[in-house]
Amino acid sequence: MFIDYYEVLEISPNANLDTIERIFRHLAMRYHPDNPNTGDRARFSEVLEAHNTLKDPAKRAQYDIRHRSRSASRWELAGEASNTKGIDRDIVIQDKLLSILYVKRRQDMKEPGIGEHELERLSACPREHLQFHLWYLKAKGWIAKMEDGMLAITVDGVDHANSKHRREHNTKLLTHPNRDDSQRDTAVAEAAQR
Repeated sequence: MFIDYYEVLEISPNANLDTIERIFRHLAMRYHPDNPNTGDRARFSEVLEAHNTLKDPAKRAQYDIRHRSRSASRWELAGEASNTKGIDRDIVIQDKLLSILYVKRRQDMKEPGIGEHELERLSACPREHLQFHLWYLKAKGWIAKMEDGMLAITVDGVDHANSKHRREHNTKLLTHPNRDDSQRDTAVAEAAQR
């Protein structure tokens, strides 16, 4: 597991050796197991390990390569988190998986399951991404693994798919461009009664 030694020592990756030594002494005194007020053996070990790596120029150079790589991946993570298109795409994939499993159960009640490999192929979602979606759908109780290892939609999954379809269908009816205002008001009232 990667440990950010700069975070452990609470310093910048640009810190010079004097800064590393000064901060190390301060944190080592604070977390030393013999300190009755703030002693913390695990934290002290982390501080010591960080210091031993960052004080040695060769070890620090090797560590900095890994640190920069991790930093770049964190920036990618932050970039993807701020891009709502990724979340919208995930919702579409999850709906597609539910739809596939819904149709499979409706067509074949005796064997309603589909394997992960087949779901990957049918959804055009790579396995590494599919795992997230399957985890989510299982956690929500919308799909379940059957005794034979296949995945199938549950009753809750069917209810979710049906309610989502009804909401989308009603929205389309309400916003149809050829409807006049009186027809739209009637459709709104009917949708509200459901």
